[in-house]
Amino acid sequence: MKKRNARRGFTLIEVLLVVMILAMLAAFAVPSIIGAGENAKKKMAAAAVGDTGPIATSLNMFKLEIGRFPTTDEGLAALVIKPSTLEGAEGDNWRKFMEKAEMLKDPWNHDYGYKFPGEVNVDGYDLWSNGPDGQQGTADDICNWKRDTR
Repeated sequence: MKKRNARRGFTLIEVLLVVMILAMLAAFAVPSIIGAGENAKKKMAAAAVGDTGPIATSLNMFKLEIGRFPTTDEGLAALVIKPSTLEGAEGDNWRKFMEKAEMLKDPWNHDYGYKFPGEVNVDGYDLWSNGPDGQQGTADDICNWKRDTR
């Protein structure tokens, strides 16, 4: 009779060693993966806040050239496409105030909200992003007014 030198299967110690190594890898990887999602949300919100600066600058340039802010009906599109409502000297002073219409979308690909005259900023305009949920009036909104006033 011949002896069998080859083993069949794994020993309990080998299995426990592999499980322990996988558990250690998971202990290091899971916290960084969880943190990455929160960091991405914060970066996108910061991008939306940063985007409102150039839009506000373009709105102020529109007012300097045309003599008024775009109406709510004209919207932010008036910064890229000449509104049909501009007449006479107003229309002669119009130029493209923003290069691309894509700049009028927030990081979540929703249109920025705009209202003139503003409900909150009664002497100016209201400018906002509805945030990642796309719903106006929720806690994740980004706006050009203080939260407690609305």
